[in-house]
Amino acid sequence: MVDLFLGKVLVKNNKDKDELDTEREIILRLQNRILMLFFGSGECDKCQDFAPTLKDFYKKLTDEFYVERSAQLVLLYISLDSSEEQLEKFLKELPKRCLFLPYEDPYRKELSEMFEVQDLPRVVVLRPDCSVLLPNAVSEICTLGSDCYRNWQEGAELIDRNFMMNEEFDEGKMRSLTDPIRRVKYKVEDKKKKKKKKDEDGEEDGNDGGGPWG
Repeated sequence: MVDLFLGKVLVKNNKDKDELDTEREIILRLQNRILMLFFGSGECDKCQDFAPTLKDFYKKLTDEFYVERSAQLVLLYISLDSSEEQLEKFLKELPKRCLFLPYEDPYRKELSEMFEVQDLPRVVVLRPDCSVLLPNAVSEICTLGSDCYRNWQEGAELIDRNFMMNEEFDEGKMRSLTDPIRRVKYKVEDKKKKKKKKDEDGEEDGNDGGGPWG
């Protein structure tokens, strides 16, 4: 998922419209998270009707008022509005924590073609590896509300964020993006090697007497 937006500028839907425009910022915001690409337009009546439901859904999963720990979820609005003014107006209906692509970025239309967006609204749910988890989650969000996130979490096979933050996100120790996974893998392999060696040593000790009768 991170690769999909490296080199792009993502804007926060807050008062200052802060920009995420460095590789590090993009990685920290998107890595190991489920990404919801919301394709919509303020000129679309169905999008207007869906916006309050989406806003409530996202707030209940990411706002500390509702949850003790924010879900590993990112909402990115891909505007198909016909003007920047229309985009700015519709952003007021969306969560303050969501991100969006600037109106002048042609990547908006590239993404709509990439995911074959025809009808609006459309919410494409992506796993952290950029594969599609759900081609359109609009009906599921409307039907199940925030409960559907548990299904997404299991389907995406997310790495527990607490583990990553406590063990792997020490900037002085982390050597690469794949370092956490490799270190876990190697720890498991090391344990297997030690166990194998211990078993082999035990067999050798049992054979020192020259046979079962000594």
